[in-house]
Amino acid sequence: MDLLAALRIFTRIAETGSFSAVAREMNATQPAVSRQIAALEAHLGARLFQRSTRSLTLTEDGRELMSHARAVTEAVEATEAAIGQRRVSPAGLVRLGCPGVFGRLYVAPRLPLLLGRYPQMSIDLSMTDQVVDMVQEGLDLSIRVGEVQDASLVARRIGSTTAIAVASEAYLARAGTPLHPSDLSRHECIIFNRLPQPGTWNFEGADGKFAVPVAGRMRTNGIEAVIEAAMSGMGVALVPVWMMRDDTIASRLQQILQAWRPARRPISVVYPSRRFLAPRTRAVIDFLVDEFRLDPMISAYGEV
Repeated sequence: MDLLAALRIFTRIAETGSFSAVAREMNATQPAVSRQIAALEAHLGARLFQRSTRSLTLTEDGRELMSHARAVTEAVEATEAAIGQRRVSPAGLVRLGCPGVFGRLYVAPRLPLLLGRYPQMSIDLSMTDQVVDMVQEGLDLSIRVGEVQDASLVARRIGSTTAIAVASEAYLARAGTPLHPSDLSRHECIIFNRLPQPGTWNFEGADGKFAVPVAGRMRTNGIEAVIEAAMSGMGVALVPVWMMRDDTIASRLQQILQAWRPARRPISVVYPSRRFLAPRTRAVIDFLVDEFRLDPMISAYGEV
């Protein structure tokens, strides 16, 4: 048995969820692919897949093998690229995670350019506002907003952002317009639980820094829920400035306290700490760095 070939086949089956799809990719028969997996299972003394007529899932041993198999195959690809034996364009599947609204506004619209540049590459885009375990979710890369605390991840800055205070016209007509950050303590505020200090909003302006305690009857861990609540007139919200690129949001929310903003936060692409990066993974990172550098709303170009 060619162990490296078997690991590559195993990885692709796990990624696609289909023996037949991988057989078509390889221009081979499904029985030939099945024999490779059977030989790998015999070699390891473990069952890797649970098969039924309707589904194909990894066993616990299969999930354990997946992280090692991808590390091995990516190391080989990186080595081949480094010594010049692999002259072809980056190829294969890259699993990319990112926050939902950010993915809709900033990542998905750029994917046609990325995939047009690399015809043999494919992207699996996973959008969620929750911080997930990248290894458990099988992600190659993930875009994170804010400081990355996980020491097991490598982070490369690809942009930065700040936030703005917004409210609907109806709320401001009812409750009045805050003129200074300290006024927020008398207003109904929509609390985003995933901020570092949800109950304290920090602002910077020409006359210094202000840490303002805020409170409200609406709290959520979803930024889209924050936006919907603000547009419904429930109170003042603190939202990333890049969200105002959405025409619906920009038309229904008014920016307030324009002379004050929170400190900028980094936007990073992170990946599990490994010695080698597959060429396709590195290509996606470099693409995101180049693309976001050109966008003045999220660019970190020139920042220390």
